[in-house]
Amino acid sequence: MTFRRCLAFVLAVVAGACVSVASAQHATPPEPSAPGEGPQKVLHILDYVAVDYPGAVRDGKVVEQGEYDEQLEFVARARAGLAQLAPRPEQTALVADADRLVGLVKDKRAPADVAALATRIRWAVIKAYSVEVAPRQPPDLRQGAALYAAQCAVCHGAEGTGDGPAGRTLDPKPANFRDRERMAQRSMYGLYSSITLGVDGTAMASFRALGEDQRWSLAYYVASLGQPASDAERGAALWRAGRGKDVFRDLDSISTRSAHEIEAQHGPEAALVLGYLQAHPDLLGTPVGTAIGTSLTLLRRSVVAYRAGQSRDAQDLAAASYLDGFELAEASLDTVDRGLRGEVETEMTRYRSLLRAGAPLPEVDAQAEHIEALLLRAQAALEASGLPPGATFISAFTILLREGLEALLVVAAMYALLVRAGRNDALVYIHGGWIAALLLGAITWLGASYVVSFSGASREVTEGVTALVATTVLVYVGLWMHGKSYARQWQAYLDRRLRGALARKTLWALAFVSFLAVYRETFETVLFCEAVAVQAGPAGRMPLLAGLGAAAAALVGLTWLIVKGSVRLPFGLFFGASSVLMALLAVVFAGKGIAALQEAGWLPVHVLRFPSLPVLGLYPNMQGLALQAALVVLITAGFAYARHAARRS
Repeated sequence: MTFRRCLAFVLAVVAGACVSVASAQHATPPEPSAPGEGPQKVLHILDYVAVDYPGAVRDGKVVEQGEYDEQLEFVARARAGLAQLAPRPEQTALVADADRLVGLVKDKRAPADVAALATRIRWAVIKAYSVEVAPRQPPDLRQGAALYAAQCAVCHGAEGTGDGPAGRTLDPKPANFRDRERMAQRSMYGLYSSITLGVDGTAMASFRALGEDQRWSLAYYVASLGQPASDAERGAALWRAGRGKDVFRDLDSISTRSAHEIEAQHGPEAALVLGYLQAHPDLLGTPVGTAIGTSLTLLRRSVVAYRAGQSRDAQDLAAASYLDGFELAEASLDTVDRGLRGEVETEMTRYRSLLRAGAPLPEVDAQAEHIEALLLRAQAALEASGLPPGATFISAFTILLREGLEALLVVAAMYALLVRAGRNDALVYIHGGWIAALLLGAITWLGASYVVSFSGASREVTEGVTALVATTVLVYVGLWMHGKSYARQWQAYLDRRLRGALARKTLWALAFVSFLAVYRETFETVLFCEAVAVQAGPAGRMPLLAGLGAAAAALVGLTWLIVKGSVRLPFGLFFGASSVLMALLAVVFAGKGIAALQEAGWLPVHVLRFPSLPVLGLYPNMQGLALQAALVVLITAGFAYARHAARRS
């Protein structure tokens, strides 16, 4: 995002170029007009009513007639704006609430009653019209400070007190961002709206030309100006002590509520924590709850997209919620609560199925709320456990052993095949395959981390396609090996046929399988280990490395046992056992390939009541189980044909 800088006194010539973020004491909010902006402008008006009405009425009497007249105009415009919005099932109720708000202002009701109803309408509009009310990533307050110095200080002053050189001639005066009482009534979203939409009747112009991230950074920086150092220190101490972590879980929670609202709902300490977090929003960005935080954010955006009728976007976001978020926390959660991990996975699959089927919005909402509750439980469990050294070791050990075992079985079996065939010269094909896979996996990881954005969906597509290709080759190799298990006079057969066969297409097929078996596990292993490293923190580095080292040693030992054991087996038994192993792995890879493509949104999902056994590639969905059943039939028929052909010959 590039910074837009201008000379301060050039901006002073044009009063509208001054960002009077909160100078709406005598402001008339703009009419909702442009498509897509209507809801945001209505929210802007309601925010002003909640903030400004207490200055117009007190104890049932008008304090300032000009202010009161404007409040009447504000609520009338809010009501008209709601009536002009795109039709929604909730619109009738919203207009009725707006009529009640108009009545409260006409009756000069207590400011608390007016603010409460305005806030309730505001939240209903946000939900009904899927309004984005929080930044997509933690705002950069350093960027906000640079923007403020270049574009705001000339009116609002370097310290934010409203005494800039260009602001002295403005009427109304620029806002004083160090007015604690007034700023406590403004939410981050309210400030962001002022920057985005501007304020009619003042020098505050729309700054829509700035990027969205820049506007959020500016809003957060402005809010931080009025916070006393003592309050910031107290808020920091409370946050470190664990206060407010049940209230402030993401950027939405600190962007949509004012300090007054938080204090009324959760007490003065929570308001102090809010101020601290608004000055340090990076504490609630993607790293919060690590992968769980990402999953929650993407899940909520999926619901917003579905409410807006954007079904395809909702499905993509739902897939990303699992692939870019929760999946990366699975290994860590397994060490804390394996049952909860399985429940979240199942419910997220069901949620994606609802989206794909075009389920009614209430059903989708209910399922999303259920998943959100499960994710919050998972986050709390991970935060409570802190992923101690023992859990870090187990997580790393399990990840590498689980991901490496499938590749090991394939590579070791083919290695033993070449040794049994007396073709040590051909072992270079096998070694070349798995070494190339490791190198390409490392390059893919580096490219994903530092060059391009490699989403979870892209990763799943890669793994799914690779798994299905590997399935095809494994079926071919398995049938080929099974046919050889019935040949008589093995040594003569090897001299006459097998060596020649291995010299042709079979060698390249074995090398290709070696490559695919290793490559599909490499990148995923790195991602999972990175997620564990984030959960464990710097103190978990050594347990993580120790777990990986122990798993690598276990894999080396298993390789030695498989190769040595296979070499000692009789030829017929070796080829028969190896062909069965290849066939089983083909079935496992097929199930995992289908599941990966379903998670990426490339294939539909029809959930069945069936036990989930990921280690065997068994998932409770019709597509994967149907393909696996077809493969079992095909392989069984192939084995039977090979046996019949051997007997006939």
